[in-house]
Amino acid sequence: MVDTSLAAVCGLYCGNCEHLETKCQGCGQQKGKPFWTKLMNVEACPLYNCCVNTKQLEHCGLCSELPCQTFNELRDPSLSDEEAQKALVARRNELVQRKKVGTENWLKQKQAKD
Repeated sequence: MVDTSLAAVCGLYCGNCEHLETKCQGCGQQKGKPFWTKLMNVEACPLYNCCVNTKQLEHCGLCSELPCQTFNELRDPSLSDEEAQKALVARRNELVQRKKVGTENWLKQKQAKD
């Protein structure tokens, strides 16, 4: 059985995150409030809030507006501009794949690589 809480709305796979189980339990489990929201002084992840709370979608890949301004602008501040751009493209590609195969199959693919 796959843990769907490890499939973040933004295209990240929480199973690879260095903060999993120490600072965070996975974006789905945290309901859009991972540890970094306090550091950035926001109530919830803007992508989670838009996708799940406002549009009631499972992930951003199901949104007709992908990539929107929020998706393009939300980034890890520790990344360089070049790294952030690569991460953005990778997340968008993951969301396209996730939409194509479904979240459970996407997670199975991710877990098989762990």
